[in-house]
Amino acid sequence: MPPEVNKPEMKVVILHDVVADNAREDELDVLVEATAVSKALSTLGHEPHSVGFSLDLPTVMEAIQKINPDFIFNLVESVAGQGNLIHLAPALLDYLHIPYSGSPTEALYLTSNKLIAKRLLKGHDILTPDWIFGGGSTADEALDNSVFIIKSVWEHASVGIDDNSTLVPKSTEELQKAIDQAQQQWHREFFAERFIDGREFNISVLCGPEGPEVLPHAEIRFIDYPSGKRKIVDFRAKWDEASFEYHHTIRCFDFSPDDHPLLEKLSALAKECWQVFGLGGYARVDFRVDNDGNPWVLEINANPCISPDSGFVAAADRAGINYADFIARILKLQSSVCHESAK
Repeated sequence: MPPEVNKPEMKVVILHDVVADNAREDELDVLVEATAVSKALSTLGHEPHSVGFSLDLPTVMEAIQKINPDFIFNLVESVAGQGNLIHLAPALLDYLHIPYSGSPTEALYLTSNKLIAKRLLKGHDILTPDWIFGGGSTADEALDNSVFIIKSVWEHASVGIDDNSTLVPKSTEELQKAIDQAQQQWHREFFAERFIDGREFNISVLCGPEGPEVLPHAEIRFIDYPSGKRKIVDFRAKWDEASFEYHHTIRCFDFSPDDHPLLEKLSALAKECWQVFGLGGYARVDFRVDNDGNPWVLEINANPCISPDSGFVAAADRAGINYADFIARILKLQSSVCHESAK
């Protein structure tokens, strides 16, 4: 059994991506996360160790076993620059029988593949926008003059999304051509999703002693966007501090009483997604709410970014949970749990 969390010097490995020298801003952010978690662990009286995760699994195993940790804080977001390998890290930790933070292997795989996630959502009667991929479609063949957005199947952090990612196609062939162009540019799988015009919400969920707890609701508000510019949280909005998008997509936690029924519905749906996908630790569900007030799930983010300036941390802070308290809660509730649901 691991030591009690309140005892000093609990050995904790912070497992994170190996970041290349030419890494993008979103890839470098994992190092900011690792530094913040390490500082919080030290503040709590624990002993943090950093290990980079790569495809050289024997070397990673050797590094972890040499430390002999009580717990792993799993911050791995991609492996060898590929988001479709994110589940390798928790799978290895399952093999090593070491408890770790966040969601288990199965949940990370199911949520990282947006198409599998969307099929599961539809199977549970949870609204998610129609999509087209590789000849398969849930969209009306007539397309109904709808706007579509071209998105990566596996990558998160709005990778590959910019002003050119939306279009009103005249045919499925035209839409498939746009998908093919994105795949050729990024060397990754892309799909087309029907664009939901309306409000955008990020609902953060944190494990608690009585089950998952919904943190204060956050709405992304698009301020002073010019006419004709799609209101989407693209790559620039998240990562380019010099861009218009970065400074005009504002996170807001303040709502009118008229929004309370909608917020309650978002909370219930976020908790349902937690159960459907078997999430753990902490997660974020991204919604669009159409002009009729219907919430549509865009993505399920297991193990979302927890940099100090991230949306999840902002929601936790709004709930009165500071960074060290957040890390302490994860340790307390997950340090004795081995994620081996498949066994």
